[in-house]
Amino acid sequence: MTDAERGGQALPGDPRPRLLSLLAVRLLAIGAEPGDSADEQARKSLLVAVLFIVWPAGVLWGVLYLVFDEPVAALFPWTYSVLSLVCLAIFARRRSYRFLWAVELLLILVTPAMLSVALGGLVESSGVILWSLLAPVGAVVFAGPTHAWRWFAAFLALLAASIVLAPLLRPDGADLPEGAVLAFAGLNIAAVSAVVFGLLVSFARQRELAQQRVESLLLNILPDEIAQRLQAERQAIADHYEEASILFADVVDFTPLSSRLDPRALVSLLDRLFTSFDDLADRYGVEKIKTIGDCYMVAAGVPRPRPDHAHALANMAFDMHDCARECVSESGEDMQLRIGISSGPVVAGVIGRRRFLYDLWGDTVNMASRMESHGSPGMIQVTRPTWELLRDEYELEPRGLVPVKGKGEVETWQLVRPRVRPAA
Repeated sequence: MTDAERGGQALPGDPRPRLLSLLAVRLLAIGAEPGDSADEQARKSLLVAVLFIVWPAGVLWGVLYLVFDEPVAALFPWTYSVLSLVCLAIFARRRSYRFLWAVELLLILVTPAMLSVALGGLVESSGVILWSLLAPVGAVVFAGPTHAWRWFAAFLALLAASIVLAPLLRPDGADLPEGAVLAFAGLNIAAVSAVVFGLLVSFARQRELAQQRVESLLLNILPDEIAQRLQAERQAIADHYEEASILFADVVDFTPLSSRLDPRALVSLLDRLFTSFDDLADRYGVEKIKTIGDCYMVAAGVPRPRPDHAHALANMAFDMHDCARECVSESGEDMQLRIGISSGPVVAGVIGRRRFLYDLWGDTVNMASRMESHGSPGMIQVTRPTWELLRDEYELEPRGLVPVKGKGEVETWQLVRPRVRPAA
């Protein structure tokens, strides 16, 4: 069956739509650099897209003016179209985004104003100077608000100049039929409105995507509630929690391990281990606070208070040991953890302005860190406040008094396993 027999429509499996799509992607990627950010890529693609939209309009306008016996007027949009293609070719070679938007906006600003003068004024030209308005609007999107004011001032200056100069340079005005004048006016208004609307929608979409990226980054480093407060409040964020539990986990003999492994292998191993810890934090609804080298810190009861904060971290601690054993089987390296847990009051808040950090302070945090550093490989060591919260549902073995730096002799327990409840 021929294309004519099937109405020129592509059948399923027809490669033409895909080829057209690939061609469009290639064209929009003109001048793109591998190191461009997502925002830069979007701006470059949008500018190239606008150029390809406005360029054929320049060719069409020139043809229409020639049809109505205005060869001089036809030269202006044709000259714009030729210069735009030259600029695009230079951009594809030199990849200077600033050059492209500056020259393109200048052409869009000046060409319609000159055309308006050549046709004898605003009415005779059907308001073609409306196209010049695309320059300040485009400057908002491509150059930023600071530059846009200057482009808008230039537009107003050219508008005033064209009104003054048109009667002087062509006092008789263009002798176009009234229907043609109205048709040109409609085309100018419709085309400019469509381009402006498209630019504004694209700009708004870019802002929306940028906001989503910012929120996503904040949520990666801050709890959801804290990220929302940080965006809404100007004052420092600091909260006191009377009941919370803190867990520190550390890889045993990490320094010798790091000297044996290739840097990439080491980072890959830690990434697998800590990513599995992140999954556990999500599963148990606790909050990862930070990692320091090979140490992992997590909290329960902040910033969302919960009565079972110690139980959540106890269950997570058992699973963390399982994750470490799984990493051993995958990497072939012997890996064990020391884990310490303490419960009690903490202070939580956001510090820093350039790089935010949600952190915790207080004796509970210090004791949890000491429980980890003074523990033994494979052990989950807890303080008395944590033991009191867990003793009814978990088996804990007393370790007696353990000398803790800065605290003296401290009574500690080893968390062994959950208690097996008798069958009903």
